[in-house]
Amino acid sequence: MLNPVKTSFLFLLLALAAACSPVRVKSAEQAPGVDFTAYRTYNFMDAAARNEAFYLAPGTGIDELKAAVSRELESRGYRRSEKPDLWVNIGVVTQERVQTRQTNFQDAPRYMGQRNYHWKSEDVVVGRYEEGTATVEVVDAARNERVWQGVASSTLSKDPEKVAQRIDEGIQRMFVKFPVPVRP
Repeated sequence: MLNPVKTSFLFLLLALAAACSPVRVKSAEQAPGVDFTAYRTYNFMDAAARNEAFYLAPGTGIDELKAAVSRELESRGYRRSEKPDLWVNIGVVTQERVQTRQTNFQDAPRYMGQRNYHWKSEDVVVGRYEEGTATVEVVDAARNERVWQGVASSTLSKDPEKVAQRIDEGIQRMFVKFPVPVRP
């Protein structure tokens, strides 16, 4: 048996590791009064029907997102079907972000001469990066109503292995808040 100090340290270490993750679950919402045990099957909404070129382009991560969502749903007892009880709609948004820092007195130029010189703090751009946000909506096929939604975001990487890893991590964290637990 672990002593209390080692156990506390282990939990602290795990919490710090989770806090340093590049993946953030922004939200997970469930419609009130929905019995998720009544559903047995799922399938994905047709991306081509939305007429969005992003979803059809190779290397966008959509296939990885679908695979990760499938793993999560199947681990909860759902199976994929052509006539599903639940439709899964995946939305992806990417945007460029700017990382800045504020100047401080050490960054100020040296004063020589003019008496009316003044200094003020400014934001300085130190980097640019892409951030991707994935939204997973689960829709009751019979009523055509959303019953659950999860949103996760992460910085995007040029490395396909990191992208796949972050997708898996994000979907797994998102589905921790899904109303049906993983089956043993």
